[in-house]
Order: sequence, then C-alpha cells, then structure tokens
Amino acid sequence: MIDGSSVWVVIPAFNEGKAIAQVLEGLAEYPYQIVVVDDGSQDDIAQCALHYPVTLLKHVVNLGQGAALQTGITYALSFSTTRYIVTFDADGQHSASDIPPMLALLQSEQYDVIIGSRFIKGGKAVNIGLTRRLTLWAATLLTRLISGLHITDTHNGLRVFTADAAVKIQITQNRMAHASQILNRIAFLKMRYCEAPVSITYTPYSRAKGQGILNGINILWDIFLGNIR
Repeated sequence: MIDGSSVWVVIPAFNEGKAIAQVLEGLAEYPYQIVVVDDGSQDDIAQCALHYPVTLLKHVVNLGQGAALQTGITYALSFSTTRYIVTFDADGQHSASDIPPMLALLQSEQYDVIIGSRFIKGGKAVNIGLTRRLTLWAATLLTRLISGLHITDTHNGLRVFTADAAVKIQITQNRMAHASQILNRIAFLKMRYCEAPVSITYTPYSRAKGQGILNGINILWDIFLGNIR
C-alpha cells in the first residue's frame, strides 16, 4: 500500500474554473497531496481550487502547460517525503481511479515512468471525435519514428514518475511541445517505462476547447518543436 503523503498530483491549469471542482472532487477520494498551478488564469479557478485541500501556486502571466507542470513538479520535489509524481489535466477528461494501478506498477520497481494510454487494451476514449483520433494517430506515429519509443498515445497528460525520474526529465518546453520533450527525455535517458490503460472522457466542455483541425495542426507542430530543441 502506497503512503498517500509520498504522492503528489500536479495539475497545470489555465482558465479551467468550470472544470476544476469536478477534477478535485474525484481526487479527494484518494489520500494524495495535490498542487494546482494556476498558469495566469483570468477566471475564478483559484477561488474554486481553494475550496479543496490543495496547494495553489500561481504564475502571474500565462507561460504554458509545460512551464506550469515544471513549477508544480519542482514544488513537489522540494519535500523529502515525495516518492512519486502524477501529472493530471485540469479539464475533467482524466479519471482519478486510473492513478492507483499506475502507482502500483511503479511500486514494483520495474519502471521509472508509467504513461497513460487510451488506445491500449483496457483503455477508453469516450466521445472522441474523428479529427482528434486521426490527429493523435499521426502524432503517435511521428513520435515513435523520432524517439524510438513503442507507445500508442503520445499526447496523454496522465503520467506517473518516480521522484528520481521527475528530477532528471526537467521540462524546458513551456507550451504543448513539453509532451514530446518528456518522451524524448525518457528515450535519451533510457528510462524504464510502460503504458497503462486509462480512460479519457471528452465532455462538451473539453471538446469545445480543442477538437478542431487547427488544434491538430498545433499538436503536430509542437511535436516538431519538441524534437528540434
């Protein structure tokens, strides 16, 4: 049984006031430590988050999801009791119930990183649109070719790291290219990794935020950026 005080869930958030309560309600069922990084939001996310037992960090200006993740990870690693870092999106698509089995895999000490996948056996992509599915397929193929990692879901924000792995990865890509950078660092450092099935649920809210063709182009462009810097 993992001691919940040794687990930090890092939630980067930008203008997610409409979704953060649902996210934190789900996580409240578990004994984990939670840090929400408000990445320069202009809505009421800070007030909403503080209704829950979380640590709230705030960027004065919007720096990007990668920067928010690194801020939260650095904070979590400042505690000597931290053994595991979970990255978790703020838009309500992830399920907190996927975290315990991912942590169990790390506790076996066979891996350094567990990457969530909605596309392997046991995983789910509920209400995913065709454009999104095709974009993620293309992004995964491109990432596999570049990094050499045998993964099925390149842009999944639910990941679990040992503290040692989180220290070594060091995200420097501030915006969405951080997802590719993380995978590249895993490959470069020859970290032990595996995928675990997770459920991603596309709500009307999350679909409205990023399901279009332009968003798909941005994902592919960010993968390119993440592999040339």
